[in-house]
Amino acid sequence: MGCMVSQLAAKFAFFPPSPPTYNLKKRDDGKLTVVSTAAPIPHADDTSLDVLLVDTKHGNKIVAFYLRNPYARLTLLYSHGNAADLGQLYDLFVQLKVNLRVNLMGYDYSGYGASTGKPSESSTYADIEAIYECLETEYGVSQEDVILYGQSVGSGPTLHLASKLPRLRGVVLHSGILSGLRVLCHVKFTFCFDIYKNINKVKKVKCPVLVIHGTEDEVVNWLHGNGLWKMARESYEPLWIKGGGHCNLELYPDYIRHLCKFIQEMESMTTEKRLKKIRQSAKESKSSICSTCSTCCTMKCCRFKCPECSNCCSDCMNVSWSINCPECCCRPSCIKCCRFPKFPSCLGSSCCTKCLWPSCCGVTKCSLPSCYPKCARPSCCMSCFCWQCCVGKHSNGTIGKQNG
Repeated sequence: MGCMVSQLAAKFAFFPPSPPTYNLKKRDDGKLTVVSTAAPIPHADDTSLDVLLVDTKHGNKIVAFYLRNPYARLTLLYSHGNAADLGQLYDLFVQLKVNLRVNLMGYDYSGYGASTGKPSESSTYADIEAIYECLETEYGVSQEDVILYGQSVGSGPTLHLASKLPRLRGVVLHSGILSGLRVLCHVKFTFCFDIYKNINKVKKVKCPVLVIHGTEDEVVNWLHGNGLWKMARESYEPLWIKGGGHCNLELYPDYIRHLCKFIQEMESMTTEKRLKKIRQSAKESKSSICSTCSTCCTMKCCRFKCPECSNCCSDCMNVSWSINCPECCCRPSCIKCCRFPKFPSCLGSSCCTKCLWPSCCGVTKCSLPSCYPKCARPSCCMSCFCWQCCVGKHSNGTIGKQNG
């Protein structure tokens, strides 16, 4: 059922121009060139453009344009919207290449333009993976020098790839979507049959994310862009274009101005600075784990998995018990919680590492003795901390020995 709904959603998500605005023709030297009368096309003698046919893991052949800028330091991988193909976007690609001073790789999804196959969520994922691999193998571009750009539906494959590449230079989300279903209706939950679940993937992106969205977008509400910006780990200053719609943001001067600023800052961010920032972020997230707990176990914060044990600090011990679960201060045999009580009369935390006798720690009885249904001798739970006897693993002789 979920698969059928997903296929139905795909029909509403993809609108490839029909007929395509361009065709491919092979020249005498074996290279591909573009032939079209419906849109501006590259000149056959343009040496800065490579027209490529790239194989995907789904068995499709997709068309890609690689526009070379001799002054570029970064490469922009552009994933377009759902109702355009490369023939319509070539003029925009030239402007971006010149104004942003970048190399630009644009591609048509399966079933778009002269690309073979049929468009679907999974095929767009395979498409962008194949294009990125082409950048690596054919042009020697590393992920540190790549900025992913996704417009509208293109935000789906963009965030799919970005969530898998930890060292990307940056990501641009142009009129991006939270998910496919959320474009059609305002739902608060993510369903299994939803497509392009960007709401989950944007949280995994580890590089700066620039969000561009029009405040009067009639197709994808501005709230989608705002949500993506808020959920990104490293949000860059967003661009909310006042009065901007879904397909006309490139016409506003602020669009290219803000993009130039973003590209320049990404260029100045060296690999050393980027790694330093990643280490600092990891260090901060690690230290924040125990920031609310003043007395923590030596290995991990004393957090109870049981909902009834929400107060971590009140029962936290400054000692790591070898017989307990390493992730929480509770007995492994306990089904509910059975927490160790605080030791107010303990002479020192060192005694806890040397003995298991409750008398030295001021404990007279188990806080929840009823949670030992398997114990062969329930009375033993009142006087010892031996979890093995509480689950009935000790023999009768061992239990007697413990009580003696």
